[in-house]
Amino acid sequence: MSTDSMPLQDLPCLSLQGSMLCQRTIKRRSRCGASEGLEAECTPTELIQLCSPRHKLQRLCSRDKENECGAFVLARRSRRKKESSSGVSWDHLPDELLLKILLFLPLQELLRMSTVCKRWHRLVFDESLWHSVDLEGLTHVGSALQQVLDAGVRRLRCPRSFVEDLVFTASGPLQIVQLDLSSSVISTSALESIVCRCRRLEYLSLEGLQLSDAIISSLAVNVNLLQLNLSGCSGVSAAALADMLSSCCRLEQLNVSWCEFTSDHVKSVVRNLGSSLTQLNLSGYRESLSLDDVKVLVGRCPQIHTLDLSDSTLLMADVFPVLAQLKRLLHLSLSRCYHIHLAALTDLGKTFPLLGLLDVFGLVLDGHLPSLKKELPRVSINSRPFSSVARPTPSSRLPGALSERTMWSSLCRLRFRPQ
Repeated sequence: MSTDSMPLQDLPCLSLQGSMLCQRTIKRRSRCGASEGLEAECTPTELIQLCSPRHKLQRLCSRDKENECGAFVLARRSRRKKESSSGVSWDHLPDELLLKILLFLPLQELLRMSTVCKRWHRLVFDESLWHSVDLEGLTHVGSALQQVLDAGVRRLRCPRSFVEDLVFTASGPLQIVQLDLSSSVISTSALESIVCRCRRLEYLSLEGLQLSDAIISSLAVNVNLLQLNLSGCSGVSAAALADMLSSCCRLEQLNVSWCEFTSDHVKSVVRNLGSSLTQLNLSGYRESLSLDDVKVLVGRCPQIHTLDLSDSTLLMADVFPVLAQLKRLLHLSLSRCYHIHLAALTDLGKTFPLLGLLDVFGLVLDGHLPSLKKELPRVSINSRPFSSVARPTPSSRLPGALSERTMWSSLCRLRFRPQ
């Protein structure tokens, strides 16, 4: 038998003793190429396994638990977040701690932080941060005012502002308790959209605004109203005014001076005020306020200690015996009540033993003022040129002072600062 036809088991490279020869044979065949070894008729099984590529399925099964059952599963692992080099991450801080930090930021910075991410946007507009806001100085307040009201603001100062029409997405009531829109440029419809959603108002100033019966009727729902400033307002009927005042029976301060009121309006006011009223400004009604109206007023509001009846030309000296029933009267304003003579003023110290402030601008000439002060040594005369009744920021404050931006003796936490 020739050497080429010998069986595979007789080849010396396959015996256990010839392992070194077998390794040389494998190396020589691997140099010649894997194709030659596989095409040979007498290629051993070990050489075939050595030349074949490894199965990736076996490697996957050995590494992933998803493939232990034999079925192939493609799984995606979540990315690991990079750990902060400092060891503290904003993402790991609780919401309560972040809210404490946000309390120290001004309004502009707080709004910038709301654009960082969804979580910060949610925290920035948390109700606890928007408790009190001052938007005075903002050119166009419409969108800002709407966003602030939706954020649950409770104290809002926005005087002398231009307010565009508002469109509220939510229909629920507002949380606002104190609101100052004095001397603002705002349409009646926009004002209605705000006031009609208010249920918890306690302090309100709408000085110089155009009102409507719908606005006054909406105010009647706020039964906890304590101070109301409607000075210089117009567009209100006497009937709506009477219903509102009779409903808001807890009013302590009311300013309805220089409104577009007739004698019917004045009678609606004095006949529907509650006994809790302590400060009233009813000035500016030259031919509308009569002595009978004063009698009704004194009978319904015996607790009044600040009363302004200036520019009431129908009043004369016979009004003092009526006002003497106000045992707690501290401040009386009778400026430009020209039918009251100077001689009748000299006895006011006896008529009102607690009187400390008296305003008689235009009624007493400068030359007669020293003699009147001598007759009333305990009374400060003409020291208050502006009324502070129900006004959020009295006009007597010095311009530029910090107290000029107060609202009912308190500052707002968030304040717009023009750049």
